[in-house]
Amino acid sequence: MAGGLVALLDDVAVLARAAAASIDDIGAAAGRASVKAAGVVVDDTAVTPQYVHGLNADRELPIIRRIALGSLRNKLLIILPAILLLSEFLPWLLTPILMLGGTYLCYEGAEKIWHRVAHREDTHAAVEEALPDEKTIVTGAVRTDFILSAEIMVISLNEVVDQGFWSRAVILAIVAVGITVLVYGVVGVIVKMDDVGLHLSQRSSGGIARLGRGLVRGMPKLLTALTVVGTAAMLWVGGHILLVGTDDLGWHGLYGVVHHLEEAAHDATGAVGSVVGWLVNTVASALLGFVVGALVVLVVTLTVHRRRRSPVDAGH
Repeated sequence: MAGGLVALLDDVAVLARAAAASIDDIGAAAGRASVKAAGVVVDDTAVTPQYVHGLNADRELPIIRRIALGSLRNKLLIILPAILLLSEFLPWLLTPILMLGGTYLCYEGAEKIWHRVAHREDTHAAVEEALPDEKTIVTGAVRTDFILSAEIMVISLNEVVDQGFWSRAVILAIVAVGITVLVYGVVGVIVKMDDVGLHLSQRSSGGIARLGRGLVRGMPKLLTALTVVGTAAMLWVGGHILLVGTDDLGWHGLYGVVHHLEEAAHDATGAVGSVVGWLVNTVASALLGFVVGALVVLVVTLTVHRRRRSPVDAGH
């Protein structure tokens, strides 16, 4: 009897260790998947504060909360089931779909650079003159978020495609919740930071007041920095997706050249070879992303944008 109890406890301990190892594996896989989606996450974080620009301060957080809930519904109720079924029954489509998402990232990054170089300003003034209602703001933000969320989830899926069906489901659900909380938590902090700074700047204490004024002055710079980092990350992630995707589809030339350059840089730089090799791969991926994105921007400008402008031009 005692021996049977000991054996049972031993089996329970083995199962507990196996469960713990499985949880660790899922956590590690979720972490890897989230890192791969970092470029889209940064861009999402940089874009979202623009939706509450010009609104009353007391409505900023409620609107962000509604956008976050919409984003979570996008990920868990629409995107997650769709890509799980796709990975189960049509896995060969994952690489082309991932490459389409990568191309879109390249386009977004290149378009941001084009607008910056061409000194084109967003029509914030016109938006501020007739601010849409909250429902319209939330609907538009959630619609845009759907595209970014789909890219995040497909990129994440590509990192765990070798896992079992239910493991993939759990990992991607963790990624969906974790990234949503991270993005919109950071966005909430960003949009309220200037209010906090303004409050602190009115304190009588010199040090606290200076801190508050620094926060107020620093917010535009922070948003600009986020935009720059987000643009670079989109070009890097999008280009790397295309680079690896072409190799997976059997077009090995481009990937082979970059891999050769990476290894040469690694061998030539000794102790810091791993870092230098990674930088070479990153720069090459970003350059590829920029070239592809610029081509897509050119095509869109000559087709879609020109057709949209033609009725106006005809009226003149």
